[in-house]
Amino acid sequence: MKSKQIVLDSIISQGMLPLFFYENAEVSLEITRTLYKAGVRVFEYTNRGKSALANFKLLKEAQQNEMPDLHLGIGTIKSVQDAESFVEAGADFLVAPIVNPEVAKVAEKHDMLWIPGCMTPTEIYTAQCYNAALIKLFPANILGPAFLSSIKELFPGQLFMPTGGVELEKENIAGWFKAGVCAVGMGSKLISKKVMEGKLYEQLYQDTLTATELVQSSR
Repeated sequence: MKSKQIVLDSIISQGMLPLFFYENAEVSLEITRTLYKAGVRVFEYTNRGKSALANFKLLKEAQQNEMPDLHLGIGTIKSVQDAESFVEAGADFLVAPIVNPEVAKVAEKHDMLWIPGCMTPTEIYTAQCYNAALIKLFPANILGPAFLSSIKELFPGQLFMPTGGVELEKENIAGWFKAGVCAVGMGSKLISKKVMEGKLYEQLYQDTLTATELVQSSR
């Protein structure tokens, strides 16, 4: 388990947080290896299916053997039970689509980064009350960069990361950074169903390099 600050610094430095889930463990492993080969050093596997925990354990084992400098987090953590199960499995950080103070307490207990999803100023304030160093603006495609521009002065110093519908294109990514985010969450627009089902690892490798380039040039 990595300390909160190390993981946070890694997300900020990378400028994006790739995230995905796939039922097939072998494909999940190959996606992880491909992201790593393309320079990704922090990403989020999402708890979106029955095989998520078993797959995560396999990824964790590979990470320890092959990718020691990779920070591996788990997303879609809505309950204390899920949080504890994945902490035990070696998660380096917790990401959630909602603000559950009880999950925040699990993260605090383990000195872990907790990234809750927020859609309103009230949710952002609540997340701050439970020490959310980084807040996920979710769903990003509904909120848009204008939302952050409108509210960020209410929350000086707060770090934000949009997730959900962030596009793999210059205008969209640059718009978010201009609005003041520290990173962008990249899910299905980077690691699409087509890529996973077709095992299009070379395409994913190239797209990840493109995403990294877009992020670096948008800051």
